[in-house]
Amino acid sequence: MSVEADVLSNPPLIPPRITMADVTADVLRPIEKPGKLWYLGMSISLAALLFGVWAVAMQQIHGVGVWGLRNPVMWAFDITNFVFWIGIGHAGTLISAILFLLRQRWRTSINRSAEAMTIFAVMTAGLFPLIHLGRTWYAYWLIPYPNERLLWVNFRSPLLWDVFAVSTYLTISLCFWYQGLVPDLASVRDRTTSKLKKLIFGIFSLGWTGSARDWNHYEKAYLLLAALSTPLVLSVHSIVSFDFAVSLLPGWHTTIFPPYFVAGAIFSGFAMAMTLLVVLRRVFRLEEYIGIYHLEMMNKIILVTSWMVGYAYMTEAFTAWYSENPYERFTFWNRAFGPFAWAYWIMVTCNFFIPQLFWFQRARRHILTMFIVSIFVNIGMWFERFTIIVTSLHRDFLPASWDTYAPTIYEIGMTVGSFGFFMTFFFLFARFLPSLSLAEVKGVLVNPSGKKAHQPAEAVHG
Repeated sequence: MSVEADVLSNPPLIPPRITMADVTADVLRPIEKPGKLWYLGMSISLAALLFGVWAVAMQQIHGVGVWGLRNPVMWAFDITNFVFWIGIGHAGTLISAILFLLRQRWRTSINRSAEAMTIFAVMTAGLFPLIHLGRTWYAYWLIPYPNERLLWVNFRSPLLWDVFAVSTYLTISLCFWYQGLVPDLASVRDRTTSKLKKLIFGIFSLGWTGSARDWNHYEKAYLLLAALSTPLVLSVHSIVSFDFAVSLLPGWHTTIFPPYFVAGAIFSGFAMAMTLLVVLRRVFRLEEYIGIYHLEMMNKIILVTSWMVGYAYMTEAFTAWYSENPYERFTFWNRAFGPFAWAYWIMVTCNFFIPQLFWFQRARRHILTMFIVSIFVNIGMWFERFTIIVTSLHRDFLPASWDTYAPTIYEIGMTVGSFGFFMTFFFLFARFLPSLSLAEVKGVLVNPSGKKAHQPAEAVHG
């Protein structure tokens, strides 16, 4: 095949005029001089975070009684937010690990941000089991270790499963993210004129020189961590789904929950990644690196997972009807037509009907459209978790135990604060670390002859 034919069949992901020096200068620009939009976004995030800190502080002082929880609704916004943020972290692992193993070149401009999103989403999710304990200072009781009180953890408790699932996921994801950062940290180290920054980035770049030996060890470690991360996409959210599926409560006790939760996690994770990437490319002027093609591929995955989630909704309803179990039938009828029907139909509309716009190429390639759709998907996936939890609890087996639920300002503040916590860390990441992988982006460049650029040591230090 000729060079021209190869270029036509595999169009360049980055405009051919972009050089290796351009990549280094453009990607590291935010580290050296952030723009006004960064300060605006950071200010909004900090304001939301402070609102959440106030809400959680009041809950810690006065107890969980300040929430709107009441018998039988003893789970609500706290667990809803936990499951939501764990799901958000799945897109990062999928983009970075699975697409890397499948040799998908279009991941190169978006994997670094997706990996960072995973870290911060899991950090955010990990806050909610601690907050929900009420006495957060006793959280270390959840860790199995020899102690003078002769206490031991209950391995049959779903709360303990979450401790191991979240900590394992965070550890592997953090290692995978940091491994990919090492060559880029060396680039920052070599460019900066600040002695303090040179010292800090020199320590964290682990003495990287860009030699063939460094690259050989780097690629082996990166491949190994990608292989370790891949099973986590299936295992972590499956374990989270067991929090519900191992119970005997109608609406929760179902075998479809593990694949249903995994598909929903990938769906919501890609939607959040889309939201962040659209903002990132605008704030830091990275339109030539995070191109329409990258975003269109993500929109196709959002469309596919939307159908998977929609199929799960239909399967749940069909199973409840076909089982002839009156409690299961009532639970699903109550979801669709009961007091919280508005939440159910928001969920269905945002998660299934609105993403069908991506059948049309014009919608898949239109920035404003994909940004709005991703926002609606995030809203719909939050309401999915809310619907599963609250509508299954507020109508107990005995009508005498029925009650409703309404969130208080403290629960709303906790939810808003979680978004502020997540976005604050993401803006800090984009300000102080390369938001794109220099080495991988340079690896998919094309030179004027149409051939792929090499990825030698000088590609990182260009």
